[in-house]
Amino acid sequence: MPSLARRAALAGLILLMAAPAHTVRAAPAPAEDEPATEAALGERMNAHTVAVVTGTPGGTYFRMGAELAFVLNNGNQLRILPILGKGAGENAYDIRFLKGVDLGFVRTDTLQQLRNDKRLRNIEQHIQFVAKLFNDELHIIAPNAIKTVADLAGKRVSFDVKGSGTDYSGRAMFRELGVTVEAVNVDQPTALEMLRKGDLTAMVSVAAKPVPVIAEFDPGDRFHFVPTPFPDRINEAYVPATLSGADYPRFGRGETVDTLAVGTVLGVYNSPRGSPRYDKLVRFVDAFFGQFDRFLAPQRHPKWREVNLAASVSGWTRFRPAQDWLDRHRDQGVASQSELDRFLQSQPARPAGKEEVYQAYLKWRQAR
Repeated sequence: MPSLARRAALAGLILLMAAPAHTVRAAPAPAEDEPATEAALGERMNAHTVAVVTGTPGGTYFRMGAELAFVLNNGNQLRILPILGKGAGENAYDIRFLKGVDLGFVRTDTLQQLRNDKRLRNIEQHIQFVAKLFNDELHIIAPNAIKTVADLAGKRVSFDVKGSGTDYSGRAMFRELGVTVEAVNVDQPTALEMLRKGDLTAMVSVAAKPVPVIAEFDPGDRFHFVPTPFPDRINEAYVPATLSGADYPRFGRGETVDTLAVGTVLGVYNSPRGSPRYDKLVRFVDAFFGQFDRFLAPQRHPKWREVNLAASVSGWTRFRPAQDWLDRHRDQGVASQSELDRFLQSQPARPAGKEEVYQAYLKWRQAR
């Protein structure tokens, strides 16, 4: 029998990874006849296409948007169309104003960003969320001489391109930390090159680890991640996090660096109930929640394993079809706890990695 500590750890892992949604799959829709006219073809394509604004090429949002399409595209029933974006900051405006943009990756601090824009009204009524996804960590790369975030006061620091998620969340985090810097907006590869040449003192990225452009950067013996302890008082959108050599082997020196993180949500335009746009978003919600276990496959981004579909987000309103789905399947989420207890009792007391534990749980459940 597993120890109590191991049982508790496995329980937390499986409940986090499984969430209530993996228990039900959306039934495939019946085949449709081919449209008879050009106009009918265009109408059907628009009725089944959901556009999601992601991030810059190579980034986490970009990859996860592509995986939404890989997993959920279903012939003529549902098509996910990922769109390149600047990141969470600009994505919120795209969701609100761009015709044809239905969904997007935004941050838990995004609504405050929009509330601060005096041009906007009733923003909570227009942008809501489907699900809380994962956390984006604050990365600060600087020369070894920079020991603390406070050492960056008055220095030149890059916050990615204007309108990016780092541009808003990174600056907001620095304000919360009480550190005023000379902010610069350049893309991340350019910022790292400027850092090497001494034209910047630090490069900031707020993104889900591991960030490819950072993972590929060679810090040598000159650069490191600047520790960012979690302050006693800070905006509730921000949580403590860590960066380690396991996340970034080139930075690996055996230590774990404290930092901050901000949550990412799948934002949605709150279309009027009964409209064609609303109806296709209902189909998206059914597919996303009903097939969520497919995002946990080994080849998918590891950040999917942080998702708890039922998690609420302070200050945000959940999109009505998403809340309706969770309400309809609430009993299945409760039932999974007793299933979990039986699964844990059946497991040998041997160590296992996260993927092995979860795959064992899925096989055990399917066999029953």
